[in-house]
Amino acid sequence: MGMMQEFKEFAIKGNVMDLAVGVIIGGAFGKIVDSVVGDLVMPLVGALIGKLDFSNLFVALGTVPPGSVMTIDALKKAGVPVFAYGSFITVAVNFAILAFIIFMMVKQINRLKKDAPAAPAPAPVTPEDVLLLREIRDNLKK
Repeated sequence: MGMMQEFKEFAIKGNVMDLAVGVIIGGAFGKIVDSVVGDLVMPLVGALIGKLDFSNLFVALGTVPPGSVMTIDALKKAGVPVFAYGSFITVAVNFAILAFIIFMMVKQINRLKKDAPAAPAPAPVTPEDVLLLREIRDNLKK
């Protein structure tokens, strides 16, 4: 029963709950960034470069069977090794955008923390022996 109590205390701690919430929000946020990159950024970049679809940029590393459709999915199903650098470009752009957004969030949070006035530290409690010595001193002055 002691182990279950320890686990319960561990699971209820604030850090564990914060981490769980962070992971869930992070997963949802990752999907948003994927959409921004896939649906907004990459089409614009492709339009500027010349109607490129980065997800279909690849080099076939093996022998392509005659009559195969030249897409990543078709070649992978045919067992042809594929160097899919377009997918890597998309993931790298995803990472760069996500890292930038997280950087901006952390920067803003740090600025808010710096702006918040720090609560004054409470005066330390004077030890009893010091109080007694002060009382003796004051009595000797009289």
